Amino acid sequence: MSKVVSELKYSAEHEWVAVDGSGPAGIGISAVAADALGDIVYVDLPEVGSTVTAGETCGEVESTKSVSDLYAPVTGEVVEINDGVVSDPALINSDPYGAGWLFKVAVTEEGPLLSAEEYAAANGGEL
Repeated sequence: MSKVVSELKYSAEHEWVAVDGSGPAGIGISAVAADALGDIVYVDLPEVGSTVTAGETCGEVESTKSVSDLYAPVTGEVVEINDGVVSDPALINSDPYGAGWLFKVAVTEEGPLLSAEEYAAANGGEL
């Protein structure tokens, strides 16, 4: 079973959101999604300064198996992208909740998000 981190919120499209209230929200894809995709070889992220809208596509994740759209779980301005994951997309597979984070957003509105418990129950993840 894929790990689900209890401190995070999740979208139905498998993105996680780290919101601590003191700054931008971190966004990444869950271990459930990373495991399903297989070896990730390319990632296309939104540009810094662009606005993302909750529920809409904002990039792509390409693996040896398929290409999947990346959906924004929140609305707001992209304030940082993880250049490390752009140059080494395999970080998403090896550390999806740490070094494999994708981008950070100054959130103006959250989309419909699931708790870790709800996400794990719906997707066969393990807390």
